[in-house]
Amino acid sequence: MSRRGTSAQETDRSGRSSSQHENDEINGAEYPVEHQPRRDRTLRIALLLLRAGPLLILLILIVVIAMVTPVFLTTRNIGNVLAQTAVISVLAVGQLLVIITRGIDLSVGSTLALSSVAGALVFRAQGPVVAVVAAMLVAGLAVGLFNGVLYVKGRIPHPFIVTLASLTIARGMALWLSDGRPIQGMPDFVKVVGGDSVLGWLPISSFIVAGVAIAVWLLLTRVVWGSWIYAVGGNPEAARRTAIPSAAVLISVYVFSGLTAGIAGFLTAGRTNAGAPTFGNLAELDAIAAVIIGGASFLGGRGRVSHALIGAMMIGVIRNAMNLANLESFFQLIVVGVVILIAVESDVLRGHLEDKVRVIQAART
Repeated sequence: MSRRGTSAQETDRSGRSSSQHENDEINGAEYPVEHQPRRDRTLRIALLLLRAGPLLILLILIVVIAMVTPVFLTTRNIGNVLAQTAVISVLAVGQLLVIITRGIDLSVGSTLALSSVAGALVFRAQGPVVAVVAAMLVAGLAVGLFNGVLYVKGRIPHPFIVTLASLTIARGMALWLSDGRPIQGMPDFVKVVGGDSVLGWLPISSFIVAGVAIAVWLLLTRVVWGSWIYAVGGNPEAARRTAIPSAAVLISVYVFSGLTAGIAGFLTAGRTNAGAPTFGNLAELDAIAAVIIGGASFLGGRGRVSHALIGAMMIGVIRNAMNLANLESFFQLIVVGVVILIAVESDVLRGHLEDKVRVIQAART
């Protein structure tokens, strides 16, 4: 028999009913309803800061390094940073498309080397400038097409396996075609684009980076192909059910990644006036790091061109600052690794905050 005076909703010592506590749990555990607006603002601000994290970290790095090393912000050094990060930036833009679709391309560094060797061989055979450039780009496209077709049509469980295999194949072909030695000589056009600058400090290669980045940005944001890429990466099963050509989309991103590797080979060959089988060693890791630092997720469906470029620039700034400070190169690897871990953890935290915001919004509807 119930006690006299007990209401339908039991209350605790604080006078709050059980349904009120359930409402608090939905909207946020220990936060009472009257504190929700403040908590919502805090969550949104934290989420905004995390989304802008790569840019904020880059700006903080630039300010701190400029205070410690005044030469850092000179036009000559800025030109050096842009020239040094041009190859990473181009590779990162191609890698971004692959990672958005939940993939990975480990072959871009070896493809870069193979492309430079192909161009050097054509030039040594006295081929015209157009043929030299075409050889480098076609070599990149060929490796990318191989990766995409084998992954999709061969029903390989994960692109890691395919691109790891093509990494060794492309590197081996570069060594075989060049007899394991650099091949000197490139057309003047290639040397100008890859190694010269305008205004005495601004590298021409940075315009190539800008062109590639703008082209990919337009494809991702203004063409249906871009929405397909995000859809395939965000929810592959839903993409198949809505008749999105998932196979063609996946092949296309690997082809484009190979093309950017060919462009990177073109820039490297122009800067060094040679093609060599050792070019691009570990460049794939730099490209992947730039994309992840820029906030893309290995879970797919998320990533921006501008953020990938920020990630590439962050790597370049860190390395340049360490060179100016005369620190050993192995410290660069350590610092870049730490930055990657911070970026990945920030991505996890951002996902957690996004889930909380969605729960709060759903509770109010």
